[in-house]
Amino acid sequence: MTKSVLVTGANSGIGLVTCLELAAAGYDVLGTTRGEAKAEVVHRAAGERGVQVRTVTMDVDDEASCRTALDEVAELTDGGPWAVVNNAGYAQSGAVEDVSDELVRAQLETNVVAPLRIARMVLPRMRERGEGRIVNISSVAGRMSTPLMGWYCASKHALEAVTDALRMEVEADGIRVVLVEPGMFGTDIWSAAAEGGFPEPGSARYAAAYARAQALSARGAGRLPDPVWVARTVRVALANPVPLARYVVGADAVAGVLTEALVPTVVSDYVKAVGSGLRSLPVKIPFLG
Repeated sequence: MTKSVLVTGANSGIGLVTCLELAAAGYDVLGTTRGEAKAEVVHRAAGERGVQVRTVTMDVDDEASCRTALDEVAELTDGGPWAVVNNAGYAQSGAVEDVSDELVRAQLETNVVAPLRIARMVLPRMRERGEGRIVNISSVAGRMSTPLMGWYCASKHALEAVTDALRMEVEADGIRVVLVEPGMFGTDIWSAAAEGGFPEPGSARYAAAYARAQALSARGAGRLPDPVWVARTVRVALANPVPLARYVVGADAVAGVLTEALVPTVVSDYVKAVGSGLRSLPVKIPFLG
């Protein structure tokens, strides 16, 4: 019997390429979107790839919507998905003191509460079958923090912590829980975070740093690697009978993890502050602006 996989946030970026990659690998893929227009994006992309992806309407931030959607998925898959890929999420830019409580709660709701809510809802059926997979798409930001992205980093740190706990809690039931930690790939998440995604700056100092971040994002947008590498990592995690607890994806992510482990904090703090425009080098280097 073909194994079914539910992928959240399926209409763009990592979610879309993951749907296509898994469908091409023979999985029965169901992607969640917030509406018909976004579902059409998935169907069109699947048709161009020559694969089939079914879609389900779901607002991951709404508990009732999640429950309704998962009931529909249970009917479509004869009892519920074999695996869930919790991909839906977004990056929010801004200095810690510039982001309002309302925006903080929204970030945590989507990036932390929602994926674990969905996991909680699918676990009973997985436990009945004695097997299942939950793959949470995190970020290298779950391992390291950077200026102007503090609340996004906090959400990914939290996602990693609770995913680690869940992995240990359900392993004896035959359910494997995996973290995928990408670096920066060519998706809308980073451009959306930088282009118009900054809050009103509380000081001129942050305003200058925000402008620098937006300029760097615009210059580097077309140079980021294809997110298909993240999708292929998800495919490996699903196919492996004994998957790793974590998969770090991307040269920048690997370098970041190694830097956090090997470089003194005072040094990495300084480098990050310079890179974000919050501090200056003793000597001006032209290409750094």
